[in-house]
Amino acid sequence: MNLEDHLGDVIRKARAMSGVQLGEAARAAGLTESEFRLLEESGQIPRTVDWGRLACRVGLHPQKLEHLARGWLPRVPPLDRWRRLRMFTTQQGANTVNAYLVWDEQTLEAALFDTGWDPSEVLAALEQSGLKLKYLFLTHGHLDHVSGVEAVQDAVRGVEVRAHPKPAPRDLPEVEGLPLGRLRIWFRPTPGHAADGVTYVIRGWPGEAPPVAIVGDAIFAGSIGRGNQSWELARQAVKDQILSLPPETLLCPGHGPLTTVAEEIAHNPFF
Repeated sequence: MNLEDHLGDVIRKARAMSGVQLGEAARAAGLTESEFRLLEESGQIPRTVDWGRLACRVGLHPQKLEHLARGWLPRVPPLDRWRRLRMFTTQQGANTVNAYLVWDEQTLEAALFDTGWDPSEVLAALEQSGLKLKYLFLTHGHLDHVSGVEAVQDAVRGVEVRAHPKPAPRDLPEVEGLPLGRLRIWFRPTPGHAADGVTYVIRGWPGEAPPVAIVGDAIFAGSIGRGNQSWELARQAVKDQILSLPPETLLCPGHGPLTTVAEEIAHNPFF
């Protein structure tokens, strides 16, 4: 799966966050304005770029930006390590979005995180596997993540929909998580992309598999979500609430490929 944000998307977001004009960023990169515009729009590198000067000018990490320019992709363990975790990707036009289904292998209780554009594949999987959908958790209220809520409620009577402001117990040391069989679910607030943005942390996996964080659009592999509410709030929330999780934590974004805390700390140019 390709990254959600290509190189130009990352640079454009950083420029918006730092308030740097296109011409100023182009000069730092050693490009003409038309060349720089091509870079932002397509992710194509027209010629040699001064990544260090550009990164410093727009507030990105120089070495990490250069890694991204060289084609970095996240390395993650295969999903079967978590055994009962599936990703479903749906598309409308050019927009693809991920939803995630987790379940306890003994009780067959399941939880769905976001619905994507169309939950029909998820509903089919529930029926085929004999799963009992107990919860539908929403990471935020944007249409591409919640379009299927009504369809899920119609298909699964009694499913409990949870979202901001009370999505699950707060992820604090003394707080017990919401049970899903042997799994436990907590939330961490991650506003910035959306005022109601939350991240869900799932622990208690068989075989001592690492925690899983369903992050919505707070962070993508190699990038962050657009700062609709506040760019700085978006970046700080990711730093405080997501990248503070154990390095081996699997990150499940709303768009693009899976990643881990360790991969993002090492390679995401926003941090």
